[in-house]
Amino acid sequence: MDASENKRSIAVVTGASGGFGKEFVRLLLEEDTVDEIWAVARNKEKLQKLSDEFGSRICVIPMDLTHPVERRAFAEKLEQEKVKIQFLVNNAGYAKFCAYDELGVEESLNMLELNCNAVVAMGLFCIPYMEQGSHMVNIASLAAFLPLPYLNLYSASKAFVRNYSRALNVELKQRGITVTAVCPGWMHTALFERADIGADHTIHIFRGMADPGKMAEQAFRDVKKKKDCSIPGSYAKMCHVAAKILPQKWMMKLWMIQQKMTK
Repeated sequence: MDASENKRSIAVVTGASGGFGKEFVRLLLEEDTVDEIWAVARNKEKLQKLSDEFGSRICVIPMDLTHPVERRAFAEKLEQEKVKIQFLVNNAGYAKFCAYDELGVEESLNMLELNCNAVVAMGLFCIPYMEQGSHMVNIASLAAFLPLPYLNLYSASKAFVRNYSRALNVELKQRGITVTAVCPGWMHTALFERADIGADHTIHIFRGMADPGKMAEQAFRDVKKKKDCSIPGSYAKMCHVAAKILPQKWMMKLWMIQQKMTK
């Protein structure tokens, strides 16, 4: 008997306590190949509510992914447990909608730590426990396709996630592991509650706001089709096409013109 048959099959979801992450938890619970879901987030109370709602297959892991020490503790947990990872969903991330000088150095680097470094770290920790047929899902954004003034760090970090994911997918192909960069448009999630729109409200209009549940379903279908990039939602697809056709300078101008319009 293959030793892997004795291992629990798990899915790891970061940023699992709400929004897009919670929707992925909901979808993963329907997977027969997943015995347990390790739900990772900072807020222990919200994670406990998630567990209460979804039941005993949820393993709550309160953790701040911006802290290397806490990430290392997660790696040690993986070493101790007899598991194989069927899915890793790197969903945790945040944004600030403001001018560059409204962010201090520490907060700027903290955003990059979560949006970029944590994605890389969690992937490197989890890949050794993945097998043929496993999936890594890295949540990027429609913002990955063009530079966005007043969202400069966020859009740059999501471009990193997209490019990193697509390149890593090629490297892992020989092991039968797929990596998908998911690039949704704006969604009704807690990202906007935490984003703290800047003092002058320069950025305040977000077209094509979508339901995270529907976007997660579309993205998950693409994951199962082993696509290296998923762009769920018709509005996001339209913007992606425009970003491929039009010069980036034009796209940035259109972004700023849009922000001067009324809702």
